[in-house]
Amino acid sequence: MPLLTGAEPFRHEGGETAVLLCHGFTGSPQSLRPWAEHLAERDLTVSLPLLPGHGTRWRDLGVTGWQDWYAEVDRELRLLRDRSARVFVAGLSMGGALALRLAARHGDAVRGVMVVNPANKVHGVAAHALPVLRHLVPATKGIASDIAKPQSRELGYDRVPLHAAHSLRNFFRLVDGELPQVTQPLLLMRSPQDHVVPPADSARILGRVSSTDVTEILLEQSYHVATLDHDAERIFEESTAFIGRLAPGAVKEQGPGLGKEGTTTGG
Repeated sequence: MPLLTGAEPFRHEGGETAVLLCHGFTGSPQSLRPWAEHLAERDLTVSLPLLPGHGTRWRDLGVTGWQDWYAEVDRELRLLRDRSARVFVAGLSMGGALALRLAARHGDAVRGVMVVNPANKVHGVAAHALPVLRHLVPATKGIASDIAKPQSRELGYDRVPLHAAHSLRNFFRLVDGELPQVTQPLLLMRSPQDHVVPPADSARILGRVSSTDVTEILLEQSYHVATLDHDAERIFEESTAFIGRLAPGAVKEQGPGLGKEGTTTGG
């Protein structure tokens, strides 16, 4: 199935400090591409993969599960570790959960974690019925494009396949149990007005990780997809400052010699 235009993965070969970005459930790299480009422009190596089942049509997502999504980012992290002196992981929504699990499982190989509106639980009255409901109903309405900024749109599915939602629920439970293994510096950025992931998810994550270097930023002007919203520049600036503090000299200010040299590749 051909990729949707704009859903392509993004990679940039920069310096010895790398950042792995993980997009959200039913979304695509498009939601994080401006963040990826910002990092690439500052001479960081960046990988923003397309998760299996995403970026094409919602039915393709229905035949994948959390093992497929996690395996993709785990593979990318291992590739970055082989060529980089230090690696940071980051993510939006479910991508935040993926990033946190990478941190929990890879330990010192991950230098720091940056998450935006990270998800920790599948919410809604039908969540507990997913084990049965997924066999009766193929999909429910989509969750994409929760954005306050006019004319800003997320490239995501308009339907959520329930088989995939059930797998996501299982994944969140797994990650929740592993959060105490997260010890790395953590930058958590969240929107008080989020119509997809409630504040309780961030509070749960902050309460369970073992990190002692923790920064929480409120994104007051944005909804769930804050990376495409009014606070996007703040996310970019806070994340580069976070990386610069933990890896001095890694972040180069944008200059004439640092353009948008990232590449997109089909998946």
